[in-house]
Amino acid sequence: MLHTFVALVSDKPGVLTRVASLFRRLNINIVSLTVGESERADVSRMTIVCEAPEHAAHRIKASLYKLEITVDVDEVGRSEAVIRELCLIKVEAGPSHPLGQHSRSQIFELANVFRARVVDLAPESIMLEMTGAASKIEGLIQVITESGYNILEVSRTGRMAMRRGHHTSKVVKALGGANGSSFTGGVKLSPQEILPNEFDDVHEEEE
Repeated sequence: MLHTFVALVSDKPGVLTRVASLFRRLNINIVSLTVGESERADVSRMTIVCEAPEHAAHRIKASLYKLEITVDVDEVGRSEAVIRELCLIKVEAGPSHPLGQHSRSQIFELANVFRARVVDLAPESIMLEMTGAASKIEGLIQVITESGYNILEVSRTGRMAMRRGHHTSKVVKALGGANGSSFTGGVKLSPQEILPNEFDDVHEEEE
């Protein structure tokens, strides 16, 4: 089954390599990995989608915590988070296509049905941009192919996920500074509200 983890990690050189090496050592395949900036300048946000047995989720989470670069890890599911993916699709269409100029109008119609946007129009191709669930993106690709069009290129970001609703105390703690203070919009959490790192004194060594 697919697991989706959101990991906040230190923004340092080599972080991506260490996380990828960890999954290699666990013999778990990464389906998609999205990395970008987070709310803090010194922390990056990773959305990791991997294929593993259901019982392996806790092991993966615990192993990520063993890396000293890890600030926080959260496993999210479809029912409790907003999960989206960005995709760019370049389709062959234009005067040289068997359908001629009519080929473009059909692509425009398909884009409208799937709520995709035309972001580039070249003499021999059209580029579409679509944001949504992976199943919706795969549906558009399938319809385009079955309609007789040649897809020249596909670029997908992989999943991006964010929990619905308010921050939990654990997530708020992860937004705190290096001195352990917590970012709560000016409100400091009590010691009872701050959840400690499960593996404070355990670090994973590089091979």
